[in-house]
Amino acid sequence: MQFGRTYEEFEVGAVYKHWPGKTVTEYDDHLFCLLTMNHHPLHLDANYAEQTTDFGKNVVVGNYIYSLLLGMSVPDVSGKAIANLEIESLKHVAPTFHGDTVYGQTTVLDKWPSKSKNDRGIVHVETRGYKQDGTLVCVFRRKVMVPTETYIKERGGEQPGRPEPREQEK
Repeated sequence: MQFGRTYEEFEVGAVYKHWPGKTVTEYDDHLFCLLTMNHHPLHLDANYAEQTTDFGKNVVVGNYIYSLLLGMSVPDVSGKAIANLEIESLKHVAPTFHGDTVYGQTTVLDKWPSKSKNDRGIVHVETRGYKQDGTLVCVFRRKVMVPTETYIKERGGEQPGRPEPREQEK
């Protein structure tokens, strides 16, 4: 299973369709809100949402959707990353509700070698999130510092720090 890419493996224009999607539950939304201290009633209070909002029901907090999409992209984009350098833009395009399933895909917009170190490069990507009906819900662009193949070889290969199994003494 691939887990991220080296600089050489990224191609401008490539599209990575992240799989599987994630069905967002009320529990997911409430837990994220509580962990991040976001107590807006739009996300937590069904009566408030039903009585006072245009949607008539709770809306999933947008930063959870962003975080979910970022996580979905790790095996395809940043699994080998040295650093996420910048979130250039983040747009919440349409609401997501409890029970919606979110899918993501990332497009490589550009890439260039690091100016300070020759064993890494910068990859500029855009990730788009869609609901099960194809509605675009979230778009963000980021710059990720990724290693070159040389960096990986010099630091222990694909799974650095992974211990070798050994037989138990009897």
